[in-house]
Amino acid sequence: MTQVGTAETGQGDTGPQDARPGALRAVVRRAIRAGSRPGPWKHGPVLAALAVLLALFMLLHARIPNRIGNLGSLAETFLPWFGLFIPVLLAAALWRRSASATAALLLPVVVWGSLFGGLLGDKSHPGRDLTLVSHNVDADNPDPARTARDLAASGADLLALEEITAQAQPLYEKALAKAYPYHTVLGTVGLWSRLPLSDTRPVDTRQDVGPLGDAKPADEKMSYNRALRTTVATDHGPLVVFVAHLGSVRVSPANGFWTESRDRNARALAEAIAAEHDKRVVLLGDLNGTTDDRAFAGLTSQLRSVQEAAGDGFGFSWPAAFPIARIDQILVRGVQPDSSWVLPATGSDHLPVAAGISW
Repeated sequence: MTQVGTAETGQGDTGPQDARPGALRAVVRRAIRAGSRPGPWKHGPVLAALAVLLALFMLLHARIPNRIGNLGSLAETFLPWFGLFIPVLLAAALWRRSASATAALLLPVVVWGSLFGGLLGDKSHPGRDLTLVSHNVDADNPDPARTARDLAASGADLLALEEITAQAQPLYEKALAKAYPYHTVLGTVGLWSRLPLSDTRPVDTRQDVGPLGDAKPADEKMSYNRALRTTVATDHGPLVVFVAHLGSVRVSPANGFWTESRDRNARALAEAIAAEHDKRVVLLGDLNGTTDDRAFAGLTSQLRSVQEAAGDGFGFSWPAAFPIARIDQILVRGVQPDSSWVLPATGSDHLPVAAGISW
């Protein structure tokens, strides 16, 4: 009996002793798995890297080279839209529960805000001496007379039109004659005014000599005028007004972002404005580019954008159906921008842009 009891006691003690090491091993395995599982700061390293790259891209956009397909100018044309990547990356970071990616997104938010945050608020203020309107009326506009009536209803004191065809010019002149007793048309650009005009002349934006001193091929010279300069007599003295329509741009797989004609026109126009001795200068026109584009450095170094100084929002003007860029500009020097806005569609593929200025 003693032996049996001893055996039973020994057998009963063996089970718990064997179970303890197994339970200990299970605890250790769970601890190892928990320790090896990445925490919220280790999730989404790729998303964090993309957030940093997006911030650097926007911050250093001026250093993107134009040597290959004008990539720098192309990026600068649509630079505000790169902010749309921020909510996309934020949604991915939240889905991945990545604290590091969420924190890294503060960088592009700060960069985008420093570049474009000032455009979001309304900077306009009351009181203006002149109202300016500029509009590319579109050579294929199906109803020029209606477009002219819509523009006259805006109450503009100075109305600049670009892309005027020979067939449509009489229609614009007839429709605008009552509201604007003074006007001038040179080539495809014109200015209608409630105030007297004088010293009107064409501006040669062809720049027959290229930036490297090479002569421009004869077949690249424009056969018609695309810019003019005139003087408006105001109660506060003369105001020099330029109206311009710079060369078109193209995007293609072979050439990338082709801007050669536009850039050449912009350089020539900047030289013409630099030669002006009058302090008060206004530039109205379709520049086929945004003021963020480095190609317009010669112009923006001399003139202020009314949209940036006194606008409400980005003021996108093209294409009219779904505007994604402001390529129609009103730039000034020596006068005070008071307000800037975009007018409703008129039948053109551009929207008219307007501004109020004072002395």
